[in-house]
Amino acid sequence: MKTYHESPLSIFKGVQQVTDGDYALVHLFETNKEYFQTFKDAVNSGRDVILDNSLFELGESFDPQRYAYWIEELIPTWYIIPDTLGDGPDTIRKFNEWDYDVPGKKIAVAQGKNREELIECYNYLVDKVDMIAISFGNEWFIDKNVSKYHGYMNGRISLIKYMVENNIINHNVPHHLLGCGLPQEFKAYKGMDFIRSVDTSNPVIHGMKGIRYSDSGLESKESMLMADHMDETVTGDKLNDIMYNIIKFRKFCYGGNFS
Repeated sequence: MKTYHESPLSIFKGVQQVTDGDYALVHLFETNKEYFQTFKDAVNSGRDVILDNSLFELGESFDPQRYAYWIEELIPTWYIIPDTLGDGPDTIRKFNEWDYDVPGKKIAVAQGKNREELIECYNYLVDKVDMIAISFGNEWFIDKNVSKYHGYMNGRISLIKYMVENNIINHNVPHHLLGCGLPQEFKAYKGMDFIRSVDTSNPVIHGMKGIRYSDSGLESKESMLMADHMDETVTGDKLNDIMYNIIKFRKFCYGGNFS
């Protein structure tokens, strides 16, 4: 499973050494020239780059016309088509309205207010794109018998296992997992080769707060938007904690076989 982690620009090149690609938030291109140039340099160097429509950060997908402009400027490997959190029909509507001829491979996100709606959205989108994505942040994932982020974790695991067991997964299309509640979630996907990649700032955020993963991951999640900390200078113990977490995260994803 390929890993992508958002990180402050001050440690971007170091994080590149222990990840498989880079993950960009389009709304930051509007105000941060250094941020855009960093990703343009990554593209030019041959790095695998995913451009996100910034739904999680903005609450709604970035303006489609401006998004198309920045895709043309960056020429990412992949870009995420505009979607609506927790709304399958509106995600399908936005997908059908996306008619920009821009460079890059298309990623669509399966959304829904419940499992049935998400699967309906998934089935509509999956054979029309180069990669399909599933978010961690659906409210209906949450099991009220456990903590919030354990609920998110268990919810996506249960959804994916249900889709596997009921032959819903399209194994001809790679899958991407958007974000995470707790990093140990990815131990559950061992052997699920259709899951190509995951993006999350989780290892970086917790390292910046001086929190290292244990062998079992985390019991709770620190809440912080990496988009608000891109210009922060990170050195010393915090940098060491970040790198420790990134390697630990990769071991969760690779079933402990990565070194």
